[in-house]
Amino acid sequence: MNCEIAHERIVVAAYGELPDEQIHELERHMAGCPDCHTQREAMLALKVLADVHPVLEPTPNLIARSRLRLEEALDALPAKRWYERLGQRTMNNFASLQRSPLAACLLLVAGMGAGTMGGYEFSQGRVARSAAAAPPAASRQPQAQLPVSPAEVASISGIVRQPNSEMVEVSFDRLVPQQVQGSLDDPAIRQLLMLAVQNAASAGVRDDSVGLMAAECRAGHSCKPDGIRDALMVALRHDKDAGVREKALEGLESYVSEDVRVRDAVLEALLNDSDPLIRSEAINILEPVEADTSVRQVLSSVADSDQNPHIRTVSREVLSHVPEIQ
Repeated sequence: MNCEIAHERIVVAAYGELPDEQIHELERHMAGCPDCHTQREAMLALKVLADVHPVLEPTPNLIARSRLRLEEALDALPAKRWYERLGQRTMNNFASLQRSPLAACLLLVAGMGAGTMGGYEFSQGRVARSAAAAPPAASRQPQAQLPVSPAEVASISGIVRQPNSEMVEVSFDRLVPQQVQGSLDDPAIRQLLMLAVQNAASAGVRDDSVGLMAAECRAGHSCKPDGIRDALMVALRHDKDAGVREKALEGLESYVSEDVRVRDAVLEALLNDSDPLIRSEAINILEPVEADTSVRQVLSSVADSDQNPHIRTVSREVLSHVPEIQ
């Protein structure tokens, strides 16, 4: 007995369906084969684990549907040829023939002859099918070779089929990594930095971009409302990385007094940001405009109902220094 047959019988024996004579033969094999012995132990352990879980009985409807699908699948199978049936029968009876060398030799010779004839028939049929499926030589067209890998194709920009022909012309755009160098005052560099805030998949790239723009705004270098300032407000409101939002908040600090939109963005951060450090920093940034009505209302709401005790305390301290509006 070889190990492949032993592995099959180990599974059958684990469920008590292996005949007695084959069990004895399996035991003799495992006595001299440590690998098969280990395989049986693993199989028995798996069966014990499986028995721990309750067995769910299938519903009658599921059994009926499964039988119908099985019958349909069997009916759809093509009929086996004579040499295929002979080969299957040979494999099924191979184990029992091991104890009969003469019969095994005869069956081996017959199988070799059948295999030779079957292989010849199969090759002839394949050649015939290939010849029938191949188009005439005059109608064959040269195959197009993709000049780049599919990963470098950004999008398909056009498809044109030539009239009365199988030829198709496909236009596509390539993804080609490029680099641009320039100063922070360069409009092209600033535009790329603003794009990085919204489109960069890497949090590190967004962090670098927001950090550079925030530094420019703190230095007062052309931080216009319709440019970098807008990009920082987008990052403060929507970026998933707390470090990126914190840098955006620092860059907007200088404009909280003069730009109502910046003030509203900071108030939203105080109310909605998930990071307590950012919300605490937002309170400090709002101190120059603490007398503003909207700022007072938000601080009062936070001081009364915020879940964070530190945020409530800081908000009360800020409100205590603000004179009441008459």
